[in-house]
Amino acid sequence: MRPVRVLGAAIVTAAVTLAAGCGGDGKTKTADDGAKTVTVQAGNGAVTVPAHPKRIVSLSPTHTETLFAIGAGSQVVAVDGLSDYPSNAPRTQLSGFKPNAEAVIKYRPDLVVLSNDMDGVVKALEKVKIPVLLEPAAEKLDDAYDEITDLGLATGHAAEAKKVTDGMRADIQKTVAASTKGKGLTYYHELDNELHTVTSQTFAGQVYGLFGLRNVADAADKASGGYPQLSREYLVKKDPDLIFLADTKCCGQNAAALAKRPGFGDLKAVKDGGVVPLDDDLASRWGPRLPQFVKAIGDAVQKTR
Repeated sequence: MRPVRVLGAAIVTAAVTLAAGCGGDGKTKTADDGAKTVTVQAGNGAVTVPAHPKRIVSLSPTHTETLFAIGAGSQVVAVDGLSDYPSNAPRTQLSGFKPNAEAVIKYRPDLVVLSNDMDGVVKALEKVKIPVLLEPAAEKLDDAYDEITDLGLATGHAAEAKKVTDGMRADIQKTVAASTKGKGLTYYHELDNELHTVTSQTFAGQVYGLFGLRNVADAADKASGGYPQLSREYLVKKDPDLIFLADTKCCGQNAAALAKRPGFGDLKAVKDGGVVPLDDDLASRWGPRLPQFVKAIGDAVQKTR
């Protein structure tokens, strides 16, 4: 089984704990000690941060990508162990899933960015006056854009953040407009080789929905919050037109491995070349590289017979 379903776990956590309130006023103010500050509306409320923080710690792979994409990479002093992109990010043993406040504090951050508040880390850091931006996993596209905007405001790179989001919107719209064969096609998105998947209500599911694709897992989701585990018999019966594998890195899955599963060799997607290997990271993050995930879907749609 895939050890960590990054996007799925983060979305479920966000949905249970709080709704993200993204966006900021973007107004730079002067504190009593003369320092410039800016207030950003994040998932943990209105957060006042230095106008240009110099020691940022990121405990979220998605937000690490964003910080570097908007030009704030030189301000980042440490990132969590799963933040593997870009390659020059200062990767450490810090954990975003079981964060240790004391370990974070050792980096003397003037801003900490994370996507979930596991073990009360937000309050622990706020207690020692460290500004924390809680930006939960996006539940829709606008959330993704808003969070990039938040990080731009918080780091002194608002203009660069706007350029990134404008580019993402344009790229996604271009891909969807060029992918005309998707409407009505069915698909299955695999999170791990134990057949955990996503439904249309999830962030990933909404991305597929841009193409008019129909998710075979929707009818199977009883009380899984958008992340059901399908049975082999159910999937064989549904026989999706396209199968997207988001477990190529974690679980070594590909078309050949799929064909060896009992009953899968006769699936339409397997016989007709409709098995699409995805980059696990691209399929589980909601940051600046999201258009690449969208493009992978669009290309597969257009190749469908």
